Amino acid sequence: MENSQEEAIDLGRLMQIIYDRRKIVGGIVGGCTALALIVSLVLPKTYESTTLVQTRSAGKDIGGAAAMAAAMGISIGGSSSAGSPLNYIELMKSRAVLEPVIDKLEWPDEKKKPDAKSFAKSALKIENTKQTNLITVTATGKTPEEAQMISQGVVDNFLAMQTDMNKQTQSILVKFLNERISDAKKDSDEAATKLAVYSKEHNIYAPDEQAQLLMTKLDVYDKAISDTIVEQKSAQAEYDVATAKIGQQSSSARAYNISDNTVVQKIRSAIVEKRIELVGYQQQFTDEHPSVVKAKEELANLNDQLVSEVNAAVGSSGAASLSTTYATLLSNQAVAEAKASAAKASEAALREKKSEKETEMGDFPEAAMNFMQLKSDAKLKEEVYLNLVKECEKDKIQEAMESMDIQVIDPANLPDEDRPSGPRKKLITAIGFVIGCLISFGYGLICYKREEA
Repeated sequence: MENSQEEAIDLGRLMQIIYDRRKIVGGIVGGCTALALIVSLVLPKTYESTTLVQTRSAGKDIGGAAAMAAAMGISIGGSSSAGSPLNYIELMKSRAVLEPVIDKLEWPDEKKKPDAKSFAKSALKIENTKQTNLITVTATGKTPEEAQMISQGVVDNFLAMQTDMNKQTQSILVKFLNERISDAKKDSDEAATKLAVYSKEHNIYAPDEQAQLLMTKLDVYDKAISDTIVEQKSAQAEYDVATAKIGQQSSSARAYNISDNTVVQKIRSAIVEKRIELVGYQQQFTDEHPSVVKAKEELANLNDQLVSEVNAAVGSSGAASLSTTYATLLSNQAVAEAKASAAKASEAALREKKSEKETEMGDFPEAAMNFMQLKSDAKLKEEVYLNLVKECEKDKIQEAMESMDIQVIDPANLPDEDRPSGPRKKLITAIGFVIGCLISFGYGLICYKREEA
């Protein structure tokens, strides 16, 4: 109680000292407040302009934002996050985007010209609204026009960079596919020529009804085999793109023991079994039959599981400790190789099943049997060629779509010249007032200590 009373007396004495010197205290508080007000009036005006953009995920595992983010050294955490707003935000702060904007501004001294990192901190505020795909680009400038130019320039430069890099990446993929299309076209023409020559030499142009029924069943195998070949060639093209970007010809699947992964092996075996099952249904039913539809859905799910498991295996094998560029590309490379491996295994299984069916042709005349084999081979190679062309066209369309990963919702506004965003006079004045109060309190303590001494 005595300590509390003594403390209350001391506090009362301190307040009395401050009151007795209220003119000085008032002068300190008023002076600091006035100084802060003057500073707020002297500071140059600043303006803010905001652009609102919307992002969307698009593209293949190896293409689009994933490849660009990898090229910029930014991890995207797998293909599912290719269109992550956070990655777009980092790309907007890159030198490729900001340096053209900085060069457009007037600087009194070239030595004071900021780099991209400093400029992003001082003049830009790029934010993503949580749980949405919206990004706001807020720029600060000395004039309304400058603020608008910076905000719009950042978005325009990013869109240009995004489109250019998407085209480069997709063009590489199309290039590799075109090479495989050329080979497939050559094989298809050769097979067709052999069939035509054989038909002419042996005067065989159409098999009998029994042979036709068997060929109808073999056609289903040919279609399934052609699909697996196209998948192999497409996956190899994606693999080549990743390898070209990595700059080395090593196999990520072997480097990270993907081929030895028991879970991957089980999924691959399940894919092969499901393909065989699907072909069996397709020989009996149309594509609209529930059994066929269900088998296709289950096959698609197994392929998705394969991609997820390979990504998880690469991620847990130490790739994350590498640079984010290599981690992302190695994951894409491993996924492409796993897809190709599964398609190759499926092709082998389907060919074996087809071979069993062809044994039923033993009772046919040799000429008719050879004709059907040549016709089957020609049709298979033609299917491969046509499907590769479709795949290439799809990638060209994807190239055009990926250039629209970012859509401008609200273009950069022109701020009102009479309503600058800064300096915030009220806030600065309030800060000056608080500082004055703190100094006055300190002054009172000093006076109190002197009297006590």
